[in-house]
Amino acid sequence: MPLFSHPEFDAHETVSFCFDAATGLRAIIAVHNTNLGRALGGCRMWPYASEAEALTDVLRLSRGMTYKAALAGLPQGGGKSVIIGDPRRDKTPELLRAMGRAVDRLGGAYVIAEDSGTSVADMRLIAEVTPHVGGLADARSVAAGRSGDPSPATAKGVFIGIQAAVKHLWQRDDLRGLRVAVQGVGNVGYRLCRHLYDAGARLWVTDLHAPAVERCVREFGAVAVGMDQIAALDVDVFAPCALGAVLNDASIPALKARIVAGAANNQLARPEHDRVLMERGILYAPDYCINAGGIIDIFYEGPDYDAATVDAHLQRIGSTLSEIFARAAAERRPTGEIADRMAEARLRR
Repeated sequence: MPLFSHPEFDAHETVSFCFDAATGLRAIIAVHNTNLGRALGGCRMWPYASEAEALTDVLRLSRGMTYKAALAGLPQGGGKSVIIGDPRRDKTPELLRAMGRAVDRLGGAYVIAEDSGTSVADMRLIAEVTPHVGGLADARSVAAGRSGDPSPATAKGVFIGIQAAVKHLWQRDDLRGLRVAVQGVGNVGYRLCRHLYDAGARLWVTDLHAPAVERCVREFGAVAVGMDQIAALDVDVFAPCALGAVLNDASIPALKARIVAGAANNQLARPEHDRVLMERGILYAPDYCINAGGIIDIFYEGPDYDAATVDAHLQRIGSTLSEIFARAAAERRPTGEIADRMAEARLRR
C-alpha cells in the first residue's frame, strides 16, 4: 500500500498507522499541514472495506481540514484520523483510550475531535489519556453557551451557505418553497433540516438509519426517499450530508438540482468533477468552505466562549462563498478551483 506515490498524498507532514492488539484498534492519523497552527480534525470510525480505502479517506479528509481552516480564517492546521471498525459494534471504552494514547504519542501536533461514528462522549474518554482533544465543553464554557457538540454550528454554517448560493443564483433573500433534498440526516443533517423547515423550505430526506428519516418525516413533513433516488430528484438544492464521493460519474449526469451545497466532506469523487458540475450549470458550494462551522465553534471553546462572536464568524461562511461564486463566474472557472486558490494564498501568507 504506497503512501508517497498515493494519488491523494499531498505533502502530508505525518501519517501514522496505529495498532493496539489488546483492543483491536486499527487506525490512521494524518497531519497534512501545520503552517497556520496545530492540526485539528475529527476522528471518523467506519467499517472500511480495506486499509487502502481508509488511507485514501484520511489523506483526503486531512487535506480538506487544512483548506477549511485557511478559508475560515482560523490559526490552525489540518489533520484527520480514522478508525477501521463498525461504531455500533466495535467501539469500546478501551479502544477509544487506545486511540487517545496514539494521539498523545504525536505530542500535540494533532488535536482530535468527534466526527462520523464518534461523539463528544467518546472524546471525553479519549481525554482521559491525552490533553490533545478538541470539542469538549467544561462547566464554564457550557454556562457561556457552548454545548460541546459542534454539529449545531456545522449545520448553521451550511444553512448560511445555502442562503448565499440561492442569493447568487436566483437573487432571492428567502428560502420559502425551496425544494431541498438532504442526503444523510444524522446530527448535522437533522439540524440543517430544522433550519430549512423553519425558513419555509420543502424537504426530501434519506439515510441508512431508518429512525433518523422517520424523525424528519414526523417533525418537518419531509418526504422519505431511497438512498439511490435522492441525488436525482427534481429539486432546487441537493445537500449531501453523509459520506464523501457522492458527486461522481454516475450521479452528476442524473442531477436535476441547480445547487449542490451540503455538509459532507470530499463530495467530489475526483477533482475534475468540479468542472463537470460547472459545465452542467450546477452551482457547487465547495464542501470544506460551507461545512466549516464545526471547527469555528471548537476554536472559540473555553470559559470565554461567546455565542454572538461565534455566530458572527459563522456568517462569514456566507460572505466567503459569495466571493467564491462571484470570482468563479467572472473568471469562468469552477468554484472548487477558486476556493483552492484562495485557501492556498492564505496558507502562503
